[in-house]
Amino acid sequence: MTDLLGTDRSIRVMQSQPHFITSADRGWGQRFQLAGIDIREGFGLWRLAWALGLSDIKLRYRGSALGPFWLTLSTAIMIGAMGFLYADLFHTDIHSYLPYLATSIILWNYLSTLISDGCTCFTSSESLIKGTRMPFTVHALRSVIRNTIILAHNVIVIVGVYVIMGVPMSFYMLWAVPGLLLWFINGFAISLLLGAICGRFRDVPQIIASIVQIAFFVTPVMWNAKILESSARGASLIRFNPFFYILEIVRAPLLGTPLTFVIVAKTLMVTTVIVLVSAVAFARTRGRLAYWM
Repeated sequence: MTDLLGTDRSIRVMQSQPHFITSADRGWGQRFQLAGIDIREGFGLWRLAWALGLSDIKLRYRGSALGPFWLTLSTAIMIGAMGFLYADLFHTDIHSYLPYLATSIILWNYLSTLISDGCTCFTSSESLIKGTRMPFTVHALRSVIRNTIILAHNVIVIVGVYVIMGVPMSFYMLWAVPGLLLWFINGFAISLLLGAICGRFRDVPQIIASIVQIAFFVTPVMWNAKILESSARGASLIRFNPFFYILEIVRAPLLGTPLTFVIVAKTLMVTTVIVLVSAVAFARTRGRLAYWM
């Protein structure tokens, strides 16, 4: 009798416990919630991302006398050689063309490496992802911080060219700072988006590299956008080129060129699209990233 009473009491206790339904397929609400938690915790570990990004640069140039300043030196030599050559080809005054080229090349290199490194931000951290429990966004932040540190080294070239060519400095150049913040947001979002896609499909980085290479030639980097203003086809090439607006939002203030409403509006529009697509892709793939490594 005592055993029966004990069994009945256990059954009643089990029936009173809440029942949890587990499912392998999460709803979008839960996916976005988990992705938001990942992003919040990832930014909370920004010091770790900074240390990892700085460590990447130190390891790359370990044993080198100049260290990361080899990037600055090689960039300066390339810009100097290209500047005099293309100034003759375009029949342009070197004093106006060299500052334009230096600014454009260094900013474009930052954008292109953000995209290329974003493709491998997860696959290059495979051992950390498999061996350490941390937010995935730390690896995206690591990629953006690493390239931002390299950009800071290369800014020395821009300053040197401006001083040598007598480009006047003004407080208007500070308007480039909000543009750089937009670049940081875009770089982080692109790293999450491309990192997730390339983690699943390993051939995508080569496709992205080809697209970026084509974009370099159709975007006003070595040539000025004014060259194509008289051509309807050329104007359309610039009007529908998102790289132009993203580049110009930072380049224009540095060169003392006024920012137009169209440039600001289209840059914000491109940023919004990138962030939304990235949020959906990261929320959709976050739970599977570790299994794709």
